Amino acid sequence: MLKITIDIEGKRANLELEGRLAGPWVQELRDCWQRVTSDDRQIDVVLKQVTFIDGAGRQLLAEMHQEGAVLVAEGCMTKAIVEAIIGEKDHE
Repeated sequence: MLKITIDIEGKRANLELEGRLAGPWVQELRDCWQRVTSDDRQIDVVLKQVTFIDGAGRQLLAEMHQEGAVLVAEGCMTKAIVEAIIGEKDHE
């Protein structure tokens, strides 16, 4: 299960994630992301209490980062994954 809290303030949208980013929840996050995305809105993805990220979830986060979303991690596991995603994309 994944809880996605969306907070939109002007030109900024925060997507706060809690739980498991895996299976059908990856598509749910993609759908939420696409709903709040606009040409001039900054998207912040806050991995607050994420306990697991599968390969598809990691791929989606990488895509979101590549499209300009800021990934904010809390906790050792999510920080390591975010650093790996940002590092992979910055070195391509």
